[in-house]
Amino acid sequence: MRKPVTIKDLKEIDERISTLTPQHRLAMKNFDRYRFKILSGIKNEDQFHLEFQRLQTLANLSNYEEFLKDEYL
Repeated sequence: MRKPVTIKDLKEIDERISTLTPQHRLAMKNFDRYRFKILSGIKNEDQFHLEFQRLQTLANLSNYEEFLKDEYL
């Protein structure tokens, strides 16, 4: 079974060879916007760290196509 391409993978590819498709770039942009929206609304430091870890897990394990869905626009 093939490992899904994640946001983390796309960021690494972009840093090394910068040959991402528009779809890949959109997924990265959507993820970054979603992360900013979630984290900027948190006032409690403990909650911030929990959400930060959750978002990092999403970036490391979720297929980038997840972030092409309307809920992340």
